[in-house]
Amino acid sequence: MLEAARQAGIRIPTLCHHEALEPYGGCRLCVVDVTRPEWDGWNKLVVACLYPVEDGLIVHTDTERVMETRRVVLDLLLARSPNTPLIRDLAREYGIDRTSYEVNPEPTDCILCGLCTRVCDHIGVSAISAANRGAGREIAPPFMEDAPPDCIGCLACAEVCPTDHITYTQTIGTRTIWGKTFEMLRCPECGRAHITREQAAFEARRNKVPESYFEYCDECKRKKTAGTIRGLSRTG
Repeated sequence: MLEAARQAGIRIPTLCHHEALEPYGGCRLCVVDVTRPEWDGWNKLVVACLYPVEDGLIVHTDTERVMETRRVVLDLLLARSPNTPLIRDLAREYGIDRTSYEVNPEPTDCILCGLCTRVCDHIGVSAISAANRGAGREIAPPFMEDAPPDCIGCLACAEVCPTDHITYTQTIGTRTIWGKTFEMLRCPECGRAHITREQAAFEARRNKVPESYFEYCDECKRKKTAGTIRGLSRTG
């Protein structure tokens, strides 16, 4: 339903959804009211990212019940992450300037949306996961290790993080993320550091190609391919 609404130009807020990943329904911010003519006025709250589109379904995205439910979610998130710009801006949209709950004594930008762990699982690495329960829940490597041994430094988790909580540093020759430092491979054509050695080895195994395939950066590979095609065209 969320995708159908977006295609129709209807905005439904969400924090845990990404088009490249399976729907999750974790943030509960995309709640909507659904009903049918035969339900005689009865309706129910559902999360739009998980509810399938069906003929005859009537969807209300801004009823008072929907808006109040979203306010509760944002109120709780604002208590957890009072200094996070994305949460503050969303809360203001719903009339919340200050949380009504006790503010987290250790504010964090991690809103536990699960995007980072899900994309890591989707890639097939599973280097990080959710740990603990309740107020102590957090995203961490297995057994709370300082540097997750299975991490390949691909930055997928950092790229999908909606609050930029996952940070990394990079130099010409190295990249550091999750407390783990990786050697970067540099393109012999342009000199750009474009992939970690661990990621190149992982992708080579997964796609059954030689590691030398990742020697050149994508841009230089495209240029080399285009040059080869032009050469073939001239000889043909």
